Amino acid sequence: MFTPLRFSAARFGLRAVRCNSTAASGTPPLMSKIRTDLKTAMRAKDTTRLNVLRAIISETNNAAKTPTPIQTDVQLLSLIRKRVAASKDAAKQFEEAGRADLKEKEDAQVVVLEEYAGQVETMGTDEIKQAVSQTISSLKESGKKADIGTVLKTIFAPGGALDGKPVEKAEVAKIAKETVAST
Repeated sequence: MFTPLRFSAARFGLRAVRCNSTAASGTPPLMSKIRTDLKTAMRAKDTTRLNVLRAIISETNNAAKTPTPIQTDVQLLSLIRKRVAASKDAAKQFEEAGRADLKEKEDAQVVVLEEYAGQVETMGTDEIKQAVSQTISSLKESGKKADIGTVLKTIFAPGGALDGKPVEKAEVAKIAKETVAST
């Protein structure tokens, strides 16, 4: 009769190793609020809020499988702003098609999304303009060309003026483009 061989770690001189991680999960603070609000929306049977929060959580989970997972509130804010833009576009299209019911649904989703977008604090435009102008002046002093690409690389580089600061890169790029064009 055939008896199967069992793999034994001790037989091959191997030890069982158990890996535990005590590091932080890497989720942004706003995401934990969204998860608790999801439970509250479930209890209250608030379908609009429930759908919006489920969509945000789903997109965050999908982004975790990409090379650039969402780890900060600013990244989550950019995702929320993309959803706001998509909902506003959909509402406009529904209005053109004469579907007032669907337009109201999208408008309600925009209200919920903007509520969460308002909870993320970012740097003001004045602070960004000041950092951009300082970076441009330091580039000119060192004899380097102050074009948009160089300014953005320098400002976001490790040790740069906006390295690790709560700021949206799209907003910085817009301000840098305006500042470089005016100088």
